[in-house]
Amino acid sequence: MSPILIFALVVALYLANSIKILNEYERGVIFRLGKLLPRPKGPGVILVFAPIDRMVRVGLRTIVMDVPPQDIITRDNVSVTVNAVLYFRVMDPTKAIVEVESFNYATSQLAQTTLRSVLGQVELDDLLSERDRLNQDLQRLLDQQTDPWGIKIAAVEVKHVDLPENMQRAMARQAEAEREKRAKIIHAEGEFNASERLAQAADVMSGQPLAITLRYLQTLTEIAGEKNSTIVFPLPVEFLNLLQPKRSAGSDGEQPQE
Repeated sequence: MSPILIFALVVALYLANSIKILNEYERGVIFRLGKLLPRPKGPGVILVFAPIDRMVRVGLRTIVMDVPPQDIITRDNVSVTVNAVLYFRVMDPTKAIVEVESFNYATSQLAQTTLRSVLGQVELDDLLSERDRLNQDLQRLLDQQTDPWGIKIAAVEVKHVDLPENMQRAMARQAEAEREKRAKIIHAEGEFNASERLAQAADVMSGQPLAITLRYLQTLTEIAGEKNSTIVFPLPVEFLNLLQPKRSAGSDGEQPQE
């Protein structure tokens, strides 16, 4: 085999080994003789001439990172355990490689410290009821700190808040007391409204003597519909008073017999 053929074969193998294929969601940061090339390469087919060039692959897809549970003491001195989930993506591959050693590890550590710092400044009630506002504050603070690394924080969600058992019992008692308070207030309002209506009804019936009698008869009809075996029904005095004038008139019209 001639030297020229051997040289051509070596060159062909070298060029074939220099061919790299990057997916649509990947970019290649190239260091040529230790110096960073101005623009990352990809996607598609690129050439990396080793050992002159060294390529670092960077993915541009959104990364979902689970922030480990953190022990936090809230502003009102309640110890809780909180974990969260972090969504971020690389916007500038060059900064993500050059400005920080490992952007995944750095983002994870930054998320943990920011989570403890922000949630430690709020009270327990705010932590449980204002999740949206706290998530926005965490996302804004993390995005400001990771922007020099070429990383965009898409969202931060507080996933779970683990309360001590004694605090859970105290909150359950508080919720039960609050429900009982609302029930008593609603019952009292109902009694007040009913008393007003009864007073108005009494005023109307006082002007019509027969109204109370009709009401008693209507009540008797309702009781009779229950199919009770025994009915004890009070007879109103007003009903007797209505019959008294007739008896008096009848007695006055009678003539004594001799």
